Amino acid sequence: MSLPFSTLPSSARVSATPFKAAIPKTKLSELKTLIELAKLAPHTYENSQTGCRYGITTDWIATIRDQWLGSYHWTTSEDHINSFPQFTTDVEGLTIHFVAFFSEKKDAVPILFLHGWPGSFLEFLPMLQMFREEFTPDTLPYHLIVPSLPGFTFSSGPPLDRNFEISDIARVMDQLMKDIGFESGYIAQGGDIGSRIARNLAVDHDSCKVNVCAMRRPDGMTDDRLDAFEKRGVQRMSDFVTTGSAYAMEHGTRPSTIGHVLSTSPVALLAWIGEKFLEWVDDPLPPEVILESITLYWLTETFPRAIYTYRMLYPPPPIPINNDPRWYIHKPLGFSSFPMELAPVPRSWVETTGNLVYWRQHQKGGHFAALEQPRELKTDVTKFVDQVWPGIVGFT
Repeated sequence: MSLPFSTLPSSARVSATPFKAAIPKTKLSELKTLIELAKLAPHTYENSQTGCRYGITTDWIATIRDQWLGSYHWTTSEDHINSFPQFTTDVEGLTIHFVAFFSEKKDAVPILFLHGWPGSFLEFLPMLQMFREEFTPDTLPYHLIVPSLPGFTFSSGPPLDRNFEISDIARVMDQLMKDIGFESGYIAQGGDIGSRIARNLAVDHDSCKVNVCAMRRPDGMTDDRLDAFEKRGVQRMSDFVTTGSAYAMEHGTRPSTIGHVLSTSPVALLAWIGEKFLEWVDDPLPPEVILESITLYWLTETFPRAIYTYRMLYPPPPIPINNDPRWYIHKPLGFSSFPMELAPVPRSWVETTGNLVYWRQHQKGGHFAALEQPRELKTDVTKFVDQVWPGIVGFT
């Protein structure tokens, strides 16, 4: 029996294959063994400091490893994932996995949600759950599409025989949306890497009509006219660049090495990614949420396949993408600002990068907005759609 919201629109060009997560028991047994055998580092001054001053602490990783072996169960996560309609389809020879809520309303608005690193489609499930509780297939005003980017979780790729960059991901995502019936128009929302993909979609792909995305500081912008709240955000961005961005340099300059290192031990992967789930948030995430994401990454061998986009940042491009006129978004642009984002930039800076028609400054939330503040992000997206979609020309 098919799940609610799982009927593709009549305009779809492809017959997407229904998908269910089903990890073999042998893989789960191997994971448990590797966790049990993993050796923790000896106590040092650095790994004894609280607050992630020098990274995660021995106490934290020892505690959460015990939870991984004891109270956390992947099968519970798998059942939850499989309660949402999922599909796979072929795009340019890649198998693309996506979660989707398809509406039966003829005027439903298609919305594409794009995750980043170290995220996945899991980030958007709390928000989708809210839509599921509020609407039925015949009342849902939107089509909600959450793909796994190439290289992430249940999607294949990127290709082994050629380079693959943000523009390639955007092209694949655009083709996905066209294939499942939305060539006449859709909205793209993204954070982290997803924001860069969304910007590329808005600039280079006609079917992407409007955009909700993030950006970084434009060159030449000063702090002179910022209020105290905005100045704290700029300082957070500066602190991140100074003490929190070494991982990105490793991803960008030695992706092969770090890919091999973190493929040897699930506890090593827990340390590398767990740090981000601790530092990049406002309020702490529940341990089971962190473990679910780490477990999914490990079981699908995501990490070494998913860091290829960082190579574009090293060496730094001569003109950052958000300062190049080519990347100015002329289509309607919306922005949700969360104070504990890695780079919580002021509105005046965002306005230099696109046709900003919707802005909302939140008082809580961090880098994983869909996980941390799903209701607020849902509200922002729906308000933005209500504001801009009726005026979109060319959508039928």
